[in-house]
Amino acid sequence: MTADVRDILDLEQTPTPEVTKETILGTNPEKQKKKLFQTTPKVSKRPEGMHREVYALLYTDSKDAPPLFQTDTAQGYKQLKAKLGMRKVRPWKWMPFTNPARSDGAVFHHWRRVADEGKEYPFAKFNKQVPVPNYTDSEYTQHLHSEWWTRAETDHLFDLCRRFDLRFSIIKDRWEVAKYPERSVEDLKERYYGVCGTLTKVRAGAGSSPDTKVFVFDADHERRRKEQLRRLYERTQEQVEEEQNLLNELRKIEARKKERDKKTQDLQKLITAADNQGDNRKQEKKFPKKKLQHQTRPRIDTNALELAGIKFPDLKSSGVTVRSQRMKLPSSVGLKKIKNIEQSLQELNIELNPMPTEDICLHFNELRSDMVLLYELKMALSNYEFDLQTLRHQYEAFNPGKTLTIPHSLFGESSSESDLSKQKSSGSEIIDVVGSPGAPSN
Repeated sequence: MTADVRDILDLEQTPTPEVTKETILGTNPEKQKKKLFQTTPKVSKRPEGMHREVYALLYTDSKDAPPLFQTDTAQGYKQLKAKLGMRKVRPWKWMPFTNPARSDGAVFHHWRRVADEGKEYPFAKFNKQVPVPNYTDSEYTQHLHSEWWTRAETDHLFDLCRRFDLRFSIIKDRWEVAKYPERSVEDLKERYYGVCGTLTKVRAGAGSSPDTKVFVFDADHERRRKEQLRRLYERTQEQVEEEQNLLNELRKIEARKKERDKKTQDLQKLITAADNQGDNRKQEKKFPKKKLQHQTRPRIDTNALELAGIKFPDLKSSGVTVRSQRMKLPSSVGLKKIKNIEQSLQELNIELNPMPTEDICLHFNELRSDMVLLYELKMALSNYEFDLQTLRHQYEAFNPGKTLTIPHSLFGESSSESDLSKQKSSGSEIIDVVGSPGAPSN
């Protein structure tokens, strides 16, 4: 404190000691030697009649004075204190300065270091100005003449652009309505950027600045944008609720469309799988029975049953396996399909667990896979019949007095279980969705 007072009053100061690591951290070798030879540390005794908390406020183990304000460190009063030496500060001086951003040459004063005297004002680097072009009388007469803007209005606009650095909201507020007709912000921007673009093209053609970019302002788009924002801001609560309801209905329509597309794809996959199974069985009938007996491991075509039916495991694991494991239904088959398989087997008087021979395993798995495929086809057919009925009711609701006639081929009147069994026994196709080649498309 005394050194600071002497420095302020320009009095002589005592020589300051050299600042070293030992003086800052307090690791003096002589003091460390003394600490080594001290066997019993000196412990201050609490006076009689003084409480422990009061004594802890007065003294600590290192005899440090208590801090003047509450500390937020975990060390409490035992934190280390830096012992910094006193050095002479750099002198400051009350000196005048001028701001280059001002054109009136006003002189101000502030405190500044003596070493920085004569340097430029440090905040002058932030004085960035937008370059507003100038035009001559010949350029205006030849290229910038407009029926909607006079020369006086254009000069006034460019003068305001230089004064307010292209802040068009301020330019619109400072526009002299008494002398010139009132202009909107879009009109001011359109005139300014139109003049700048024309000057850039003309001067670039003359070879003065070929790398300069030409800025174009679309005033009509800006007007439409602001009009849309104004309408959006002025909506009533009823209009907001109506828009929200329309958006919810749109989401529902899109969800129904996705679900309908997904069902169409699933049905197409089922039909493709059924066709592939029929082709594979026709190929198997062409081979003699002896060839089938020599096959060590008959396998179901996994490509045909990948998307429909049941995909049984291959049982390629090493070791001994039981043949009846091939007839075990995989875990991917749901409970509804399992119950449907059991009910169908009971109707056909077939055992649920037949003798697991080679042929029986192969044909029993194929039979159950066909049952699952038939069940999925029936579900898909019923879903599409429901969709057709829904579409017909919607058409009749929107067009009262009219009836939508749907061809019988799109309904499943002929797709009962007896018809399906007859078609399956005769080898004909169950449902013709893709159509046969050469047939006219409906």
